[in-house]
This record gives sequence, C-alpha cells and structure tokens, in this order.
Amino acid sequence: MGSGYTIEALDTSSWDAFARLVEANNGVFGGCWCMGFHPDDSREPALNRERKVARVRAGRAHAALVFDGDDCVGWCQFGAPDEVPKIKNRTAYEKSLVTLPDWRIACNFVGKGHRRQGVATAALAGALDLIALLGGGKVEGYPEAAGSVPAGFSSMAPCRPTSGWDSSATARSESTAGSSPRSSSQRRRRSRDAQGSFQKIGQPRPTSGQHPHRVPIL
Repeated sequence: MGSGYTIEALDTSSWDAFARLVEANNGVFGGCWCMGFHPDDSREPALNRERKVARVRAGRAHAALVFDGDDCVGWCQFGAPDEVPKIKNRTAYEKSLVTLPDWRIACNFVGKGHRRQGVATAALAGALDLIALLGGGKVEGYPEAAGSVPAGFSSMAPCRPTSGWDSSATARSESTAGSSPRSSSQRRRRSRDAQGSFQKIGQPRPTSGQHPHRVPIL
C-alpha cells in the first residue's frame, strides 16, 4: 500500500478535490461523474455533475477518497442498495438473492498517473472503515476480471483488505465491515456530524483549509 495516503469521506468539504480528479479524467467515461450506479444517472455530463453534487449535499452519495497530500487520486464508491441499485448483471443476481446486503461496493477508480501504486487497495480498505463508522454490517462487492474493466477502474478481486472477503464467489463477494484485523487502538474514534463529515470526538471543528476527517493509511 502506498505510503502517505490518507482517506477522506466524500462530502461538501471534499467535493472540490473530488471534482478536480473527475475533470482531470474527462468526467470519467466521458461524463459519468460516478453516477452510473445511482438510479438517477444521465447521459448528459452536466446533469450528472449537478445530480452528483446534489446527492453529496443531501448525504445520499458515499465514497472513500484517497489523498496523496492535498490531491485526490482515487476513490471507492459505496452505498446502501437503494443508493447504488444499478449493479451489473442485476437480473441474474436477483434470481439467487435471499437477503440484500447492508452496503454495496460500487466503482473503484484511480486517476491517471497514480495507477499501480496501491491507491485502489487503499480506497477499498478506506470504504470498509467508513462503513464501519456508519454502523457496519454485511458488505457486498461484485468482482470482474481485471481485463474486462476500463483503465482506471479496478476489479474487486485483487483488493481484498480482510480475511473475511470471499474470493470464491463469482456473482458476489462479501465482507463484514467492523471486523478489520486492526486493533482498536489503531482505529480513529470519530463522530459523524450533521453534514455527513467526520471529525475526532472532542475536537473543535477545523477552519477552512483543514481536513477534519482524513485518516492516515496505517
């Protein structure tokens, strides 16, 4: 895992850094803006941007952003099933569905110039940590062969951060957020404020330019 990466939740305070990364990569897929798994995605890049920022403001979009210094270099999107319902092969998936998971891992993206440097692994681990802070539960990912996804996107299979990740499943892989092998002393005790950001318990809210919810990769 890359040295010096930190994880930040996607919210209004981190939106600008997220947007810069998307814009530097042609909107991602020419204008997806990480809306492809949401139910209200569009073929119009400007509309996708508008809808994404509206979701972020409303707390209806989740992602673990990976920072290298002040630059956002990648992310791992996650959400409850109703937030990210548009998974691939959904019809086949639902045929064998018994119970929906608490959370889903959606896209895992790394910006140009930062690939093959541990960003995707850091993003996935960060997503599970943020899920644990939001209450944890059953988490599903949907593996794809590395050769079948575009540059910058990662299949889930090579990025398993816990021993509980099921690598044998072809339709889904599961993990349980909150059961990380890290010790409790290594976890950062933080609380979620009304805007959806994270800050250390007992600490005053930082001023502009500071980052209350960045977590160093251990």
